[in-house]
Amino acid sequence: MSVHDELTSVQRCLDDLIRSVGRLEKEIGSGGLEMRRVRVDTDHLRESVALLRETAPVVAAARKRPDLVTISDTPYDPSLWVDTDDEGLGARDRRAP
Repeated sequence: MSVHDELTSVQRCLDDLIRSVGRLEKEIGSGGLEMRRVRVDTDHLRESVALLRETAPVVAAARKRPDLVTISDTPYDPSLWVDTDDEGLGARDRRAP
């Protein structure tokens, strides 16, 4: 699943939780400390999921594959290699070890 799908699933579950807490609050009443604590916790979860949704595109974009660069098959200009060493062989005018 993608991050967007996971966040949508979490949002659906959180909406169900908020509805259930609302029904429970109607039956028990909202005056008790425990009920207020549950309401504050659900509100805090709602804010946290909203923050995750805001930052999710940034995280997904960071994982995007970089664009491919096409390298031409035409030979390079030989003047690019003047005064260079061959990797593992050393300088051109010396003998390899």
